[in-house]
Amino acid sequence: MLRLSDLGHVFRLTRAGFVLAREGAFVDVDPSTPPSLARLPILLANLVARRGAHGFGGLAAAVDRLGPSYVKLGQFLATRPDIVGAKVASELEKLQDRMAPADRATAVAALEAAFGSPIDTVFIAFGDAVAAASIAQVHKARVRDDAGERDVAVKLLKPGVERRFARDLADMLYAAQSAERFDPRLRRLRLVEVVETLARSVKIEMDFRLEAAAASEFAENLADDPAFRAPKIDWDRTRREALTMEWIDGTALSDPQRLAALGFDLPRLGRALIQSFLRHALRDGFFHADMHPGNFFVDAEGRIVMLDFGIMGRLGRKERRFLAEILYGFIHRDYRRVAEVHFEAGYVPDKHRVDDFAQAIRAVGEPIHARTADQISMARVLTQLFEITGLFDMSTRLELVMLQKTMVVVEGVARKLDPHLDMWATAEPVVGGWIAENLGPRGRLEDVGFALARMARLMIDAPERLDRLARLVETEADRPVSPGQTANTRSLAIPVALWAIFGALLMLVYHFR
Repeated sequence: MLRLSDLGHVFRLTRAGFVLAREGAFVDVDPSTPPSLARLPILLANLVARRGAHGFGGLAAAVDRLGPSYVKLGQFLATRPDIVGAKVASELEKLQDRMAPADRATAVAALEAAFGSPIDTVFIAFGDAVAAASIAQVHKARVRDDAGERDVAVKLLKPGVERRFARDLADMLYAAQSAERFDPRLRRLRLVEVVETLARSVKIEMDFRLEAAAASEFAENLADDPAFRAPKIDWDRTRREALTMEWIDGTALSDPQRLAALGFDLPRLGRALIQSFLRHALRDGFFHADMHPGNFFVDAEGRIVMLDFGIMGRLGRKERRFLAEILYGFIHRDYRRVAEVHFEAGYVPDKHRVDDFAQAIRAVGEPIHARTADQISMARVLTQLFEITGLFDMSTRLELVMLQKTMVVVEGVARKLDPHLDMWATAEPVVGGWIAENLGPRGRLEDVGFALARMARLMIDAPERLDRLARLVETEADRPVSPGQTANTRSLAIPVALWAIFGALLMLVYHFR
């Protein structure tokens, strides 16, 4: 039964559905595919589609019209082809996160509220917005301190955006919960989890102190990289709602003609971009996950500078080893090793055979070696690999999907700089070097060190843990016998618990032997 509090959700979702229908977003949907109760609404939606609507081709335009919250949702779903399908994901990748900025007076008022003081005491000059997206807008400003005067970029949370996102995300959560109740089969898509993940991501993006921390960590990782750098953070002028950083004067990496006219070596920049990205992912386990062309610049010294650290990706040691070994296996045509890595990582269930999986991977890898270097796409190989692993019930790893999507963008930018770029020859020194260092004798010693450190921590904590368990057992022994429970059954439970503890300790010893 519809509650009064649900009417707002229904009204706004109906409007969103009308906008999508008007742009023809449902034209390409086969009416026989959805559940029976959804077929009539889809037929009605197609009746209101404007003439010449392009089906999924109009999806990006419709989402743009719905506003910043839906743009964020669309960009997020573009990374989840397992939910929306490859065709829809490809269309959603076209979404451009460009919005109209708030006027300068509104921005100044927001900044003064964030800093708790007049803007003239924070900046000696503050200009109009130079860029705006769904969550924030950027202004050029000038500051004066002990080091003198310098230009800075001020990223400001757009006024009112938190309230708008909270409302729209509540609508999306209501829609996801209703859909899963309406058709339990949709629970396998985990729609509620998708919206909740998006909400957490947006909440983090709206705290610019966290973005400043990400930029700072990224800059530390790049300290010894001659070809890559990140802007310096002005912590004194950074708050939750405002992030101040070094102003970058440079040329967009998406403008190869201008870069060439300025005398930059485009093939060198393309190689540096690919190798730096792989180095960040493998060496640091921390990579920029929003590497669209507008976030790349080349400074006067020829270094690539990254901006916008709101979305970052992390890979654990296990994921880094997985990525390195599958790339290295493809480079050297060792498909069985690529298959074994999937099983060793636990990504493919043991009910499948390694040989069958290796055969499927060969279908992805062999066409590579029948083509010239400039026809081979590393990102496409990873995309096809993930498609094939789906046939073998491989569990979805969001961090790897994020990495693969980012690699598509990085590779696309590098290809514009050098259409004949040999992706695999460019990647081999970084991937091969990481494997030699981390999976060779030195890497094995480090693995042993990690295991010993874990065992040492367990041994140090063991007395305290056993003491807590002993107190728990004593408390259970002193507790009065509950109805339906005999003293004998409870007394039996105590030695059983102690034997379970002893067994767990034996397993730990076996694991770390």
